[in-house]
Amino acid sequence: MTLRFRLTFWYTVLLAIVLLIFALGFHMVVAQALYNEVDDTIRSQAEQVVAVFEVNIDPMRSRLPTTAIVFASQVFAQATSVEGVVIDTSPSLGEEKLALPDTALQQNLQGEAGFYDWLSGGATMRVYSAPVRSPDGTVVATVQVAQSLDAINSMLQVARLALLIGGGIAVALAALGGAIISGTALRPLNQIADTASRIARAEDLDQRIEGAYPDDEVGQLADTFNEMMERLQDLFNTQQRLVADVSHELRTPLATIQGNVDLLRRGAASDPAMLGEGLEAIGQEVARMSRLVRDLLLLAEADAGVQLTLKPVELDTLLLEVYREALLMANGRVKVRLGHEDQAQVQGDADRLKQLLLNLLSNAIAYTPPDGTVTLSLHCRPDGWVRVTVTDTGIGIAPEDQPQIFDRFWRVDRARTRAAGGSGLGLSIAKSIAEAHGGTIAVDSEPGKGSTFEVLLPQSLTANANVWQG
Repeated sequence: MTLRFRLTFWYTVLLAIVLLIFALGFHMVVAQALYNEVDDTIRSQAEQVVAVFEVNIDPMRSRLPTTAIVFASQVFAQATSVEGVVIDTSPSLGEEKLALPDTALQQNLQGEAGFYDWLSGGATMRVYSAPVRSPDGTVVATVQVAQSLDAINSMLQVARLALLIGGGIAVALAALGGAIISGTALRPLNQIADTASRIARAEDLDQRIEGAYPDDEVGQLADTFNEMMERLQDLFNTQQRLVADVSHELRTPLATIQGNVDLLRRGAASDPAMLGEGLEAIGQEVARMSRLVRDLLLLAEADAGVQLTLKPVELDTLLLEVYREALLMANGRVKVRLGHEDQAQVQGDADRLKQLLLNLLSNAIAYTPPDGTVTLSLHCRPDGWVRVTVTDTGIGIAPEDQPQIFDRFWRVDRARTRAAGGSGLGLSIAKSIAEAHGGTIAVDSEPGKGSTFEVLLPQSLTANANVWQG
């Protein structure tokens, strides 16, 4: 059963129930009004007849008025004695007489008037019976005034038929209109389903739901679907790039290792110089692959949400350790200097924070030309944040490349990075570590003038543990 059918069905059922309740209420109100009008008419006529009778002391000698002003042709009247014997009748009755039940007669003898219905020859009569009193208050006769209800019943029957036909037409039109409206409203959902089906069959994540949609739930769903497809496409492209980059990164060292192994097998192992050179090359490539695998495992831990144990870390002390190791990494090729240094303490994982800073310094040293300068600084900001910066005088980063530098395996200069032993994962790891500590990382760079990487960390965290997610 389709959603369109269910919506149309329940919309139609609801409308039918509403129309039925309206029709029943309307019929009851109209019927009650018509019956009340009849009751008022015959009561008024009866009161006039009673007034005529009560003028005479001897009601047996009085007669009913016969003028059209008092009785219309559809109104019937008669007078009866206290024994229930008919004294006189209106001309409209002819030879007929109105029935007077004993209960009505007893009610009149007690001085009370009342209504009752009487079925005569297939016609329903509404009768009002009232007592006639003498001057001393004694009931000496009764008067019955009646009117046929056939005209009203026929009118109500026509009204019921009209309501039934009109309601049926309204329900049918509502069902048709509901089907059209629901079909129009659900068309974007069908397009979403068709687009998803085409994507599943063709494995083409470039497809999107096109067209203008209203600013409602369906339009929001279409926008959400397109946003989801954008994210899936980015993830899929990242996965493909990851596989390609890992394969490319592993292919070069494996080829180097295989070449040196073949060279050693062909007799180079007997030459100490060639043996040493070959083993050194193999060792370098193995170290490169080890770094790549280590970085990939680190990012896998971040993706899995590994929990970090956060402890107080003296960031200025850690900065000095990183500075000393950076001097060894630079090996005199570039100048590494320690800039402004405040005393600061943060809640964090000392090993991860050290890796973050070493990754930034390694990246700065790799992209800084000889005799350039890399500066490491630490500032305590008045807003409760610690700011660590790594500034270099290197080649800089183009504005269009800056949003991508923290992506995995993304590198501005692949050939140069590979020659320096980089894998394109250092900045991505640095970003994951910064975010795991509740901080941020950003870059400010200008081509030819160098770059400044800024890490912001909160001075304290209330929790003792945090989840590390890349």
